[in-house]
Amino acid sequence: MSFQICGLDAQAFAPLFSMSEAELAAMGARRVVADQADLYPCRISLKRVEEGEELLLLNHVHQPTPTSPYRAAGPIFVGRSARTGSYRGELPPILRDRLLSLRAYDGQAFIVDAEVGEGEEVLTLIGRFLENPAVEHIDAHFVRRGCFAARIERT
Repeated sequence: MSFQICGLDAQAFAPLFSMSEAELAAMGARRVVADQADLYPCRISLKRVEEGEELLLLNHVHQPTPTSPYRAAGPIFVGRSARTGSYRGELPPILRDRLLSLRAYDGQAFIVDAEVGEGEEVLTLIGRFLENPAVEHIDAHFVRRGCFAARIERT
């Protein structure tokens, strides 16, 4: 089954980088600088940023359907210089070596299947979920911290 994983739209976050620390704090966000390479997973590029790169840590609504009990938001990192990543039929770098929770949703944002996997197993799970015609999309979350990682859609 063919799938695509796209990062979040960089333009949606660009204005936030010009906000003051007080303005960011008022909306529950904070500016951080990556103090280690390969540690901060950017949800725009779907890569880990380099040491010294500026990011924002903020709350993001990733499951916005108001009539779903699975409506959800959570913390994400977005990089200042990130460009929206797009991956077709492959896992982006931030998903390749992490234990992931995959949650398959139908058109009303109800979970119809879910599983945990890592590495190549994730590709098998994506294929299995997308064989179900009721599945509209899959959300990947990092298991250890529970944060939203990326959305997986049929192509």
